[in-house]
Amino acid sequence: MKSVFSAEAPKAIGPYSQAIQTGNLLYCSGQTPVDPITMKIESEEIEGQTQRALKNLEQVLIAAGLSLSNLVKVNVFITDMDHFPKMNAVYAEMLGDHRPARSTIAVKGLPYNALVEIECIAEFKVD
Repeated sequence: MKSVFSAEAPKAIGPYSQAIQTGNLLYCSGQTPVDPITMKIESEEIEGQTQRALKNLEQVLIAAGLSLSNLVKVNVFITDMDHFPKMNAVYAEMLGDHRPARSTIAVKGLPYNALVEIECIAEFKVD
């Protein structure tokens, strides 16, 4: 196993890694919409928070040599299912034609009172 870290994504706020590579898979911890420089959430809207969370996740993928096109499975946690349509629109825009498997789960609360948190499993392509 190998730990992956990106200085371009928020530092872990607990005893965990941003991601772990094992074999040809990368397991990414959940990313919230925290700005990696200020460590604060700058957008109050689900659209801005979804975009920031995906950008943070993308930075972890880039540190491992991957991109959003390597996603295999995504889990999205949102605090209110009423946010689903707007979150889904931003998600679709950022992922383009790539369609990994995905679950979206409503939760009672998230760190920093975020509206969304996104985690994933990505795959290193094997020749």
